[in-house]
Amino acid sequence: MKRKIRNKVKLHPVMSVLIIIFGVIILSLLLSIFNFSFSYTTINSSRGEYISTTESIINMFSLHGLKYIFANTVANFANYKVLSNLIIMLIGIGVMEKSGFLQTALGLLTRKTKKRTITFVIILICLLSSIMGDIPFLAIIPLSGLIFKYGKRNPNIGVISSYAALTCGYGLSIFFTSIDSSLANLTTISTKMLDSNFTFNTFSLILFMTVSILVLSLVLTYITENVIAKKLPKYEYVDDLEMEFNPSKVELKGLILSIFASIIYLIIIIYNIIPGLPLSGNFLNYRESLYIDKLFGAKSFFSNGFVFIITILFVIMGLVYGIVAKKIKNSRDFVDALGYSLNGIGKTLVYIFVGSTLISIFKYSNIGNVVVAGLTNLIVSSNFTGLALVFLLFVCSIIATIFVPGSVNKWTIMSSSVVPTFLNAGMSSQFTQLIFRLGECVSIGITPIFAYYIIYLAYLERGSQSKNELSIVDSIRFMLPYSAVTAFTFIALIILWYLINIPLGVNGFVFI
Repeated sequence: MKRKIRNKVKLHPVMSVLIIIFGVIILSLLLSIFNFSFSYTTINSSRGEYISTTESIINMFSLHGLKYIFANTVANFANYKVLSNLIIMLIGIGVMEKSGFLQTALGLLTRKTKKRTITFVIILICLLSSIMGDIPFLAIIPLSGLIFKYGKRNPNIGVISSYAALTCGYGLSIFFTSIDSSLANLTTISTKMLDSNFTFNTFSLILFMTVSILVLSLVLTYITENVIAKKLPKYEYVDDLEMEFNPSKVELKGLILSIFASIIYLIIIIYNIIPGLPLSGNFLNYRESLYIDKLFGAKSFFSNGFVFIITILFVIMGLVYGIVAKKIKNSRDFVDALGYSLNGIGKTLVYIFVGSTLISIFKYSNIGNVVVAGLTNLIVSSNFTGLALVFLLFVCSIIATIFVPGSVNKWTIMSSSVVPTFLNAGMSSQFTQLIFRLGECVSIGITPIFAYYIIYLAYLERGSQSKNELSIVDSIRFMLPYSAVTAFTFIALIILWYLINIPLGVNGFVFI
């Protein structure tokens, strides 16, 4: 009876986001009335001195705030990078799906492979893909749903597990990412105020990261198979998926030739991101010093064009397969395939519109920065040492990420105060940045302020066959087991490294 009542009053996710937007506006009004603000210190690296900065709330219910909302909502939606990237990526996925490439490839992949093995591989790929920045959120989430669909399982298992792995591994990377590079620069500036000889080795966290990725992939696989998969209902398939999958010779030939064509394409792309060879490295930004910044930096050709590069790869695989397997016979078939994944995207666009509006209003209200500044003051004034200080930063990073998902934005506020605090407590700058990143991993998947949360929500809704509306509470409820086990896993690893003093990586240690 209670469940029936709960289902009747359950709000559609779009309505929930609109209510959150209204709540943010009212909250900014109340906080501004009480002059809610916090100050924090930043460092002027050229002068080598600390500068005090104050973060205060902007009242979104004032004339100024309302003007911003009405004047910028359309522009924020039009300039929302997630929107354009998603549409372009879906074009490539549509060609692969419409041509039958995905059904053949994924059918062969899932036919004789154990369910748990497929889940583990997807999660491991998600954890390793953080080096590519935010792009995996656009490509891997829909593809994971299709893998589970063609494996005759609920596609939302793939959507949930891939999003969970991407977010829980958001701060994990065996190799330095462009975000790590930006954070390391801030850490270095803060450290040099006390130690002018400090340098941040790009491999200083590699051992901890490797162990974390391997352990977390096993833990997240267990949660997916033993908790999430059992919560979701059995998926009802369309007729063509109910039949036993037996690819014909021409389909197998198409698959082989499409893979061969994609390999040639990838060789060309890879050659152009390798420096030092004849006519190579054309996609790199040589103004940067680190290779990862040359590759994935803000002004890198490869980084800016990565979505299109992946889309072309998908189109090549789908088109070659379709032509050989006679699924694409003329230009009309090809154009139909290009728009296949965009059919019924209207509701997804509504999700993105309300999501971009929420993010824009919340960011402009400055509530997030004020919260982060307050948490920074809490860490500095706590007088904690040892593991107590470590766990305080870990918890504060978890809370801060709910309000400010952007790593660099948070660390810009926190680093100049937190890094010296840890150094004075005898712990290294690398370890400090590591704890900050681990805290991010726990909560970034459950905050609606995260840009790709709305994509996860939209795909959940598309893959749901339930008559009851899927709510924001449901989407977060799916993530909570992952966040909990991720937190416990990191706590266990932190304690292990702290007590035994295992090196974090190359020239990276817990203590100074």
